[in-house]
Amino acid sequence: MMAMSGIRGLRIALGLTTAAIGLAALPAVAQQAPETNVEKANRAAGNQQDTASPPASPAVAPEASVADAPALDEGGAQDIVVTGFRESLSSAINIKRNQTATVDVIKAEDIAEFPDLNLAESLQRIPGVAISRVNGEGRNISVRGLGPDYTRVRINGMEAIGTTGGTDNSGGVNRGRGFDFNIFSSDLFNSLAVRKTATADVEEGSLGATVDLQTARPFDYKKPTAVISAQASYNDLARKATPRLSGLVTATSADGRFGVLLSVAYEERKLREEGANITRWTYGGFNGGFNPASTLAGYTIGQINYGAAANQTDYAGQALFHPRIPGLVSYAIDQKRLGAAASVQFQPTPATLLSIDGLYSRLDGTRAERQIQAISFSRSGTGKPQTIIRSGTVDSNRNIISGTFDNVDVRSQSRYDILRTDFYQGTANLEQKFGDALKFVGEVGYAKSEFTNPTQTTVTIDAVNSNNFVYDFSTRFPLIRPGFDVTNAGNFTFTNGNSEVRVRPQTVDNSFKTAKGYLEWTASPLVKLKAGLDWRQFDYSSTEGRRNAGETVVQTLTPAQLAAATTLYSGFGRGIDLPNGTPTAWVVPDIDKFAELYGIYTNPLYAVGRLDNATARGSYITVRERDTGVWGMTEFNLADAGIRLRGDAGVRYVHTNQLSTGYTGVGTSVSLIAAERSYNRWLPSVNLVYDLTDTLLVRLGAAKTLARAGIASLTPGGNLNISGGNRGFSSGNPDLKPTESNNIDASLEWYPTKGAVYAVSAFQKDIGTFVQTLSVNVPFADLGLPASLLAGSAASPSDVFTVTQPVNSSGGKLRGFEVNVQQPFTFLSGFLRDFGVLLNYTRVESNIKYLLSATSSATVTQPLVGLSKNAANATLYYETKRFSIRGSLAYRSKYLTAVPGTEGNSYNGTNETTNVDAQVSYNITDALKLSLEMINLTDQFNDQYVDATNRLNVLTHSGRQFILGARYAF
Repeated sequence: MMAMSGIRGLRIALGLTTAAIGLAALPAVAQQAPETNVEKANRAAGNQQDTASPPASPAVAPEASVADAPALDEGGAQDIVVTGFRESLSSAINIKRNQTATVDVIKAEDIAEFPDLNLAESLQRIPGVAISRVNGEGRNISVRGLGPDYTRVRINGMEAIGTTGGTDNSGGVNRGRGFDFNIFSSDLFNSLAVRKTATADVEEGSLGATVDLQTARPFDYKKPTAVISAQASYNDLARKATPRLSGLVTATSADGRFGVLLSVAYEERKLREEGANITRWTYGGFNGGFNPASTLAGYTIGQINYGAAANQTDYAGQALFHPRIPGLVSYAIDQKRLGAAASVQFQPTPATLLSIDGLYSRLDGTRAERQIQAISFSRSGTGKPQTIIRSGTVDSNRNIISGTFDNVDVRSQSRYDILRTDFYQGTANLEQKFGDALKFVGEVGYAKSEFTNPTQTTVTIDAVNSNNFVYDFSTRFPLIRPGFDVTNAGNFTFTNGNSEVRVRPQTVDNSFKTAKGYLEWTASPLVKLKAGLDWRQFDYSSTEGRRNAGETVVQTLTPAQLAAATTLYSGFGRGIDLPNGTPTAWVVPDIDKFAELYGIYTNPLYAVGRLDNATARGSYITVRERDTGVWGMTEFNLADAGIRLRGDAGVRYVHTNQLSTGYTGVGTSVSLIAAERSYNRWLPSVNLVYDLTDTLLVRLGAAKTLARAGIASLTPGGNLNISGGNRGFSSGNPDLKPTESNNIDASLEWYPTKGAVYAVSAFQKDIGTFVQTLSVNVPFADLGLPASLLAGSAASPSDVFTVTQPVNSSGGKLRGFEVNVQQPFTFLSGFLRDFGVLLNYTRVESNIKYLLSATSSATVTQPLVGLSKNAANATLYYETKRFSIRGSLAYRSKYLTAVPGTEGNSYNGTNETTNVDAQVSYNITDALKLSLEMINLTDQFNDQYVDATNRLNVLTHSGRQFILGARYAF
């Protein structure tokens, strides 16, 4: 059946080709003929202005065919460097225009100078691309509504995954296939491309897009070149200035046969992120319900605690909801980012070109977290069942929107993380021409991302059964007011069985090996034939440590001992419209003092186990995936025949083998199990471009594409997590089917003048299945896991755990359109001709049926997780030879992050964002430039919610960033 589906797709593709050729035969408006294949073959390397060829894989640089290389006695390669924002836009448009597939490109403004400091923030200027940020910096991208796991990233032609760690409310550690762009400094790259339609020669694995990142190579420059840049970065919330340095040097031998290039970038960042952290909302009867002495005007205790009985499940209609863990949070983040890229190119003869590229990046960071929170609302036993509602207000959405409470457990918490990512990659690319008609291109490479979190330590102190606790969510930023002096350490305790010491070191490693090659035969001036083979091996592994004794097994401290190991955190709330009564300072555990005085890293009581620890074993996951692809395609340009049609058509066959391991409960123990499977797919594709006039073209594409499930989701094991009042168990699913889609794309593009484009694109993806994370609430005793796993924790077998598992849900259609305008105002006179504008808007819709339970067929229909229905970008710029200024706005409408939600909430999501950035630069001389970049000028908040009623989940901000610098070119 799978093979038949691929054949049907191929028939559709070939039918489109036939129809387009028929269209080409119709009478046409007189125009200059498109560039012929002969003209293209005679064009010098580096001339991007009128090429019909796609960007050379692995790059978006011009096609580096050895036949196009300049004669060796001409002193090296042609200069392809563009300078200035306007010229970088013009160069990118030329590449886009001459593609057969739908490809959008961003070029460096100058040597080692990308338009934005972060690659993800540059990508969001492309139509259909939206980003998610962590600590004020772009981390992941979504393309046409499809999230990071549906987007492949290649660096210098080779697939890679980069992994970093984030705060819990920003996704934590990346354990999927998505790429974390904040690993790299943008100064290491000179171009990037987003391939939105498939071609047979590009490896499968993406539904949204394939993103190509390209570092510089020595033959890109015609003479020895050196550039240095020095900047100072300042965050107005952290109130710290830090350095940012970069440089590039390259040289080519006099005969043009050999070249070397090295670029280095170093950056330090000091940031602060702070706000409210609520950890969702839940219904009154959850975790045993409130104390029977609770009173709420107009409601009985039975109505307040609706949901406590197993048959009470009409949460939306009858339950009252309250915040689970109302709290305040502050993160202090220090980062150091070091990156280097090196390239060697050797052209011993005009027929041979060898390119060797290396890339390294290290992201070192620490994160200090301070929270104060009311934990008793989320835990059973001595928590919520003891808490008394003294008074409160219920809004129209059945939310206890404000209230005063007694017997509330208030917790102050400190957490300290050391985070490190090492990424390194090496590739070797050979292009060999055999005569005038036959060429071989081959590449081998290895890439690895090593994420380590060697220190993840949390210490809590508690004020048990405190009175007069108040919260009020009538404003978006809530009032959270403990009923006692939270700056006095004497009001807190550190006791065995209640307070916690969590020590959870962890690692995540991803590696890729690849080998691929293809033959290209120019069969005639009209047609090229290509056929190739590629092999990839992807390895994933993760580990974690947990305390052997349990996290609530601690050394009880006297008041004096506790006071010696606490410190006062102050300064909370800058840039936030805090309600009166919100604390701006509170006592927090001093983790360094706890280590020094009470040995939390050396005392055997706090010893950490790994594989010998039944709880930690669940994080020990390995996945090995081998993919072998065989493909063939034709590229044609009928300009020599007087027909304005060009395009490509081909088919790819891929075989995938996956082997995954993990630990799970078997009887009364936790054991290692393995799962293995294989599958094959046929993936046809076709892309057509018809030039209606010299400046107007229509583009069509059809393809079948495939994306594999998130890598950590494939484990057959499970992982138990107990953190404070949170109870969770996550399990994998090694039988997850890959997501397949039949795609149709069409666009009309007008290029009225140099650097200008007006384009309208429409697309549809008929997606066969999605991977949904299903969440259900189950008592621990019903999970079939040994009760010994709870030893040393505050949890009991009767506690309700949120159980999550990825499952295949039914797919659906994703439809949308893009509008893209880029226009330099060169048609105006005077200083107005130096202005220009970039505008784009994307609308995407996709309603998917989500399963509500693993044991029933009940579903709910909601938009695709991660899909923003509306996204828009606007940039207004002014640029002369000396002076440049631009302002940019990026808008993303709200999107869902989980369907269904948990604890009676319909879903989880993130509200809309609007980010405003600006840049100013002045060229003092041709060699020296000063610049100022301003990021997040409106200090956009990260506003996350649960349920259709928009209950607040997270509301934090990270301030504005200013970067002042100078750049000198030798």
